[in-house]
Amino acid sequence: MALYQEQKLKIYNSLKGEKEVFQSITEGYVGMYVCGPTVYSKVHLGNCRTFISFDLVFRYLKHLGYKVRYVRNITDAGHLEDDAETGEDRIAKKARLEKIEPMEVVQKYTVDFHNTLQKFNNIPPSIEPTATGHIVEQIEIIKDIIDKGLAYEANGSVYFDVMKYNESNQYGILSGRKLEDMIANTRELAAQTDKKNPQDFALWKKAEPQHIMRWPSPWSVGFPGWHLECTVMSTKYLGEEFDIHGGGMDLKFPHHECEIAQGKAASGKDPVNYWMHANMLTLNGKKMAKSTGNNILPEDLFSGNNDVLSKAYSPSVARFFMLQANYRSILDFSDEALTAAEKGFQRLMDAIALIPQLKTHENSSFDVKTWKQECYDAMNDDFNSPILIAKLFDAVKQINSIAAEKASITQEDLNTLQKSMHEFAFDILGLVPVTSDENTNNNDTSRIGNLVELLIELRKKARLNRDFALSDQIRDELANLNIELKDTREGTSYTL
Repeated sequence: MALYQEQKLKIYNSLKGEKEVFQSITEGYVGMYVCGPTVYSKVHLGNCRTFISFDLVFRYLKHLGYKVRYVRNITDAGHLEDDAETGEDRIAKKARLEKIEPMEVVQKYTVDFHNTLQKFNNIPPSIEPTATGHIVEQIEIIKDIIDKGLAYEANGSVYFDVMKYNESNQYGILSGRKLEDMIANTRELAAQTDKKNPQDFALWKKAEPQHIMRWPSPWSVGFPGWHLECTVMSTKYLGEEFDIHGGGMDLKFPHHECEIAQGKAASGKDPVNYWMHANMLTLNGKKMAKSTGNNILPEDLFSGNNDVLSKAYSPSVARFFMLQANYRSILDFSDEALTAAEKGFQRLMDAIALIPQLKTHENSSFDVKTWKQECYDAMNDDFNSPILIAKLFDAVKQINSIAAEKASITQEDLNTLQKSMHEFAFDILGLVPVTSDENTNNNDTSRIGNLVELLIELRKKARLNRDFALSDQIRDELANLNIELKDTREGTSYTL
């Protein structure tokens, strides 16, 4: 029996507003699509959080034994400024400002995106298609939607007819918005005169003379609408109906709402069974924004070269920090929170490294089997990584108690504990132990080790001389420097 048949996974479905037991369309297989980046600038931490969240989903589904096809697109055309249907293409604008070709912009920031996610230990998706690589398919689906009477051409552009669609479907089903309310709150704008209704959205836009990213079509030389690429690429690689569609909370409306309408218009089927949305990241209690300066790039986080944090933090610590909150919760980045996460991360890594050294006994005081299922229960509850992490720290306490010979464990339970800690911490959460040279160079580490060993020897002599005041002072002063001493029958060891 496959593990996914034993563990009942529940996913919060944004479409239904509740958690539902996950049932894949095809037994043993999962199709998952996640909206990727528009590659016109360096990826920011808020985007990284979304992709780390869905990396967790990807990892856990694979751990459960599903064969997962994970598709995440690259938007390299069609995304206009402010998510609107007027103005410059974001990539074309960057190319104009930097005086380079648009595809140079795409290449530069796609490489940055991949390098950054690699540092966070994200697994690459199964397929990573691009919008420009699927222009033909986008034109074909527009033809199909026009033939079905749900889109119309106007002065070389093509618009989706929301009013017509809403006669037999529900536009707003994902976001909970009613079309009547949208109409009542919309003011007609001059730039929308080609549209029958303000709510209609572009499937194809006729290119203005200054628009440098353009392709021929039956209607005009132009470019596809931003929403269309995801409908085309998701259905091409996952089918007209697939299991999971994910993205940031900010994409729920209008992007994902339009995807549902396009997919339903083209195939007559609801394209996605489970919609998942990751929440935003804030910095010091405020929304991250380049315009206000309340912003930090991943590379600045890793190097410490920024004005908002007091020190550098490793990618694995940052990943651990992000996973301490549920993906649907707003998470605030702050120096204090990251420092606490760094200490917790190191405690976890130290405990995992200690497991092979533990002595076994005939009986266990730690119910490893129950603990292991509690870890699964956490992940089965909509990928609840903060609860899983809490369960891992329950095991950390037991590991330290066993090391101090205040608790016991059998060889069988020890094997289960070691395997489970590795699977949950490394395979599922995707954490990576931080090597010493990520924070200090090897020479400094060696010097620190020699000094600590010298102090341990002085403390040992103080205890033999019954000078417990000095012994305690050495221990406490080292603790103030984040150097923890551990006394066992075999002697004294330390962890940084």
